[in-house]
Amino acid sequence: MSDTPLRNIVEAALLAAGRPLALADLAALFDDADRPANSELREALEALAAEYETRALQLLETASGWRVQVRAQFAMQVARLWPERPQKYSRALLETLALIAYRQPITRAEIELVRGVAVNPNILRTLMERSWVRVVGQRDVPGRPELLGTTREFLDYFGLKNLDQLPSLAELKAMTDLSPQLELPGTVEDTPTPVADDDAPGADLADADADADVEVDDEDLDAAADEAPGLVAAPPDTDP
Repeated sequence: MSDTPLRNIVEAALLAAGRPLALADLAALFDDADRPANSELREALEALAAEYETRALQLLETASGWRVQVRAQFAMQVARLWPERPQKYSRALLETLALIAYRQPITRAEIELVRGVAVNPNILRTLMERSWVRVVGQRDVPGRPELLGTTREFLDYFGLKNLDQLPSLAELKAMTDLSPQLELPGTVEDTPTPVADDDAPGADLADADADADVEVDDEDLDAAADEAPGLVAAPPDTDP
């Protein structure tokens, strides 16, 4: 198959899927006799990415595969396609998610120690319902508390291929909008926000060790989101 038809098929599939597609997903689009090699698919994807450099769309590789999405600078206009504006996540939820992402695996007690306040159970429930956080094990101490870590869905949502692409904690603290991708339809459970005091315990996440090793086994990720990644081109699926 010549480069142009292959590139067109790959582009059409990415636009229609509404989710990241791995190389295996793209290969499955073809009959056995016409199935391109992974190297050919990668060449087609790289050609598409180059074509999109001057367009409103971009091709991004995430943990689950490749997806086409709207560039962040056009997010405000495109978001008007969805008239109901979703609730923003509370600061408490975002701080909790950041601690899990940067210090995983981490226990609930360790999160509370850093933030200086108790973790509202609604926060962890919301993170798990979004499939951004999951239990990855238990700490080998009395009581065997659960260890929390991020998921592949977390990487996909925030446009990351792996945890090494997380922004530094200094960059994270400087961000004013930590909800860069259009929310899925439906409301997010409202969670109480702790006292908004910059001097309050845990308000400054930059105290966390920016150089701390953050490693999660590929097996863990299989079992279980670049700054402002933008919007998925196809409308997202509706939450149950």
